[in-house]
Amino acid sequence: MKDLFGKAILDYQTNNSPEDLITETSISEADEMSVAYLFRSFDEMPKLEQKALQLSKGKILDVGCGAGSHSLYLQNERQLDVLSIDISKNAVEACQLRGLQNVRVQNILDLENERFDTILLLMNGTGIFGTLKETTKYLQQLKSLLNPNGQILIDSSDIIYMFDQDDEDGSYLIPADGYYGELTFTVSYKNETEATFPWLYLDYNTLQNAANANGLQCEMVEEGEHFDYLARLY
Repeated sequence: MKDLFGKAILDYQTNNSPEDLITETSISEADEMSVAYLFRSFDEMPKLEQKALQLSKGKILDVGCGAGSHSLYLQNERQLDVLSIDISKNAVEACQLRGLQNVRVQNILDLENERFDTILLLMNGTGIFGTLKETTKYLQQLKSLLNPNGQILIDSSDIIYMFDQDDEDGSYLIPADGYYGELTFTVSYKNETEATFPWLYLDYNTLQNAANANGLQCEMVEEGEHFDYLARLY
């Protein structure tokens, strides 16, 4: 892994001539993303992220913390106990430079012997599951890290809108093989390209069914403006 996402974050934090990230998926063309967006303040965050941070309580785990903006708000503004983890060494270094006190390079699947009251997975938190088949493994792991009465706050989008519709009955023309929310993602930065990786968008009903199958209750907290939503699992 070249860790290009993390490299862009660290470049931005250290003023090392940051450039836009180029992201491309198996169903969409290349798109530019400003790294500055990852450094947004609470007021600049989408409603769903603000809501998740407001609902966060107790000891918190921020999974895939990226540039650390969510964790910094919880640590500095709400004075909460937050552990922030990411698989990106560069992103973690940037978080430390930004003043995050408890951040480390860690894969969520390898975390053990710790318990949390709130687990956050934001900015399409279901993405790290990769595929629908892997969802059970991740939900079981997240469940094992919850304190009694703990909660998982996770957001995603139903990307059905990205597919063409049948002119006659309005149904969506989705591929017959596999689940339509399973994409592959490619990231490029400063003329380098990361190896393609799987990334999962889950519609709410599918997430709810997966949660129930793994002994978790699931409720819709809020819907966004464009097929996105925030859910609470407990």
